[in-house]
Amino acid sequence: MMLREIKGNYDAIFSLGDLCLTSIQLRQHNLRPYAGVLDWMGSPILSDVNRLLKYRFYDFMDGSHLRVIGYAGDANDNIAVSEDAYHVVSSHDFDIFRNTLNELNTYHEVKAKFDRRIQRFLHKCATSKRILFVRTEAELNDAAELQNVLSELVTNDFRVLVVNHTGYRGIVDEGWPLEKVCAVRFPYRDKWYGNNHLWAQLLHGIHYSENL
Repeated sequence: MMLREIKGNYDAIFSLGDLCLTSIQLRQHNLRPYAGVLDWMGSPILSDVNRLLKYRFYDFMDGSHLRVIGYAGDANDNIAVSEDAYHVVSSHDFDIFRNTLNELNTYHEVKAKFDRRIQRFLHKCATSKRILFVRTEAELNDAAELQNVLSELVTNDFRVLVVNHTGYRGIVDEGWPLEKVCAVRFPYRDKWYGNNHLWAQLLHGIHYSENL
């Protein structure tokens, strides 16, 4: 799918990782109407995200899967927790004021938040007319599997936008031979702040509307 084919209106838009960057850019461009499950988490392995979607988030963030790995955030104001079953890392959910490296006191609160987000995500997949999923960092084979998994999960139409950071200048349209996946390449250098103008170009022509 080419970049021009992904433009248009969507009545649901979700980030699928791999870091917070996707959610930040969607929010800055008024394309993040509600929180998604993976918005502020690290999910570097797309095959694990595919498995998470395939199994409808079964047992995601179950207490038996969690492992404290240290402090997170620029000011070390959160506890970093690994969800070892799906290899996802939470860096923004457990603050240091109520949690410690030895005790996640707000676990039930955090788990309830994720359960709500999961239910909303699954509801939107079942009822939305056209959904856009946005992901940074993906290989072609994993993206193909993501397309297959979403085809089973989403009732109606969907598109996937992949942004890979591989050191090229400007926006390069990959032209992947996938019916519902558009992949582009961005410069890798300073990807958190240096590509804001490219994100603006990329997301131009993509619109969120609650009712299509």
